[in-house]
Amino acid sequence: MSEETVTSPAGQSPPTAGAAGRRNGLVLLVVLTLQTMLVLDVNVVNIALPDLKAALGFTPTGLSWVLSSYLLPFGGLLLLGGRAGDVLGHRRGLLVGVTVFTLASLLGGLSNSAGMLLAARALQGVGAALAAPSVLALIATHFTDEKARAKALGMYAAVSGSGAAIGLVGGGLLTDWLSWRWVLFINVPVGAALLIAAPVFLHETERKPARFDLGGALTSTVGMTALVYGFIRAAESGWGDALTLVSFAAAVVLLAVFVLIETHARQPITPLRLFADRNRATGYLALLFVMAAGNSMFFFLTQFLQEVRGFTPIQAGLAFVPLALLILASSGVAARILAKPGPRVLTAVGAAAISFGLLWFARITPEAPFVPALLGPMLVAGLGMGTLLVGVTTVLMSGVAPEETGAASGLLNVMQQIGGALGLAVMVTVFGAAGRSAADGAPAGLDAKGTADYVLTEGVTTAFAWGAGFTALTILLTFVMRSVPTGGGAQQRAEDSPEQPGSPAPHVTAP
Repeated sequence: MSEETVTSPAGQSPPTAGAAGRRNGLVLLVVLTLQTMLVLDVNVVNIALPDLKAALGFTPTGLSWVLSSYLLPFGGLLLLGGRAGDVLGHRRGLLVGVTVFTLASLLGGLSNSAGMLLAARALQGVGAALAAPSVLALIATHFTDEKARAKALGMYAAVSGSGAAIGLVGGGLLTDWLSWRWVLFINVPVGAALLIAAPVFLHETERKPARFDLGGALTSTVGMTALVYGFIRAAESGWGDALTLVSFAAAVVLLAVFVLIETHARQPITPLRLFADRNRATGYLALLFVMAAGNSMFFFLTQFLQEVRGFTPIQAGLAFVPLALLILASSGVAARILAKPGPRVLTAVGAAAISFGLLWFARITPEAPFVPALLGPMLVAGLGMGTLLVGVTTVLMSGVAPEETGAASGLLNVMQQIGGALGLAVMVTVFGAAGRSAADGAPAGLDAKGTADYVLTEGVTTAFAWGAGFTALTILLTFVMRSVPTGGGAQQRAEDSPEQPGSPAPHVTAP
């Protein structure tokens, strides 16, 4: 086992153990601050959605773009960002990504229209895709001792897993005490501090020759965006709308071109051979279904709590804390008992719990009390999410060849972002159709507020029922998966096949 080393400028003595420890503590502070900022931005805007809708004139279905416009470029360009870090150096990739992300956050906070905000959110996604792969690469290069690296990766996982809770509570505090603009403005001082600290405490990584698969990255990102737009447009204007049909047609063409490019590229951004493995093909699909249900649950519940139940943003954020904490706790327990039931069983059990929780949610009414009707299914769903994510991550990363570890872990994180965006678009379509039907059949005698609450509740509960169907499909997928070894042999292969520094970690964060 090697000793931990720290790079020193030429001509200077290596730092003492105490100085090395302090420096590595500062290195960890820098990279974990970046990871926290990126993870938070997936969820921090959720609590501000009702305020955003009122301030900038979003439609109920169009509001989903506030999340999707960030997730799509983040997921679509994530592998390209990792490749850029390999070629240019990961400290440089971090600085470029943080600069783009910080300026986009400032632009978003200053937005005076829906279009301006969505453009800023998309630019945030580009910055996140450039910066995120650097976190793991810089941990790998600065922490060479196995124990120190394991500790750093454990803290990385904790930050990633707790992002949902921190984002929701932080978003509630900022929105309630200041305004929705501060869920974006808060990134500006944090980003500025990172830009000052990174050149001081981080050393540059070794550059590696590689080709940029720009064609694959762009066709996949634009194709998925067209597909998401088609679903959201259908929710607003119907399936026969000309723009809906054009969007779906463009998505089919672009994604077909993407597959063609990846088939013939010398260094494809997405090695399609990974999908030939039965476990990875079913695992990626299972992850897509789960992220679709999870992101939609947060999206719709934040609006239900504030618009129907009258929660303040702070109250709505705090309401989600038990769910987020249970995700963390159940994932820890699942990781410890993984070898006994095996990852397939954990995946199936977790999916069953999520389905049960979503079906429970589907029974809510505008007057339903919080503890039995909302807190109960939150806890069940949180238990299922933590359990399932450990299982499906193990399935996806087991038996991966050393040269494919980076690509497999990168695709895992890509599916997380893309699955959330695509699933939310499908759910929004369901929500819109159910809402229109409910508006036509609203009970007589309701006032304007009562009618609005009834319509939103009907749309939300229908979306929850569909989400339960998605996670139920995950249970069926586990019957297709092969058994996965979880003993010493699998662990030894993992140690012999470390991740490629430029690739995102094989760690799935909570929706």
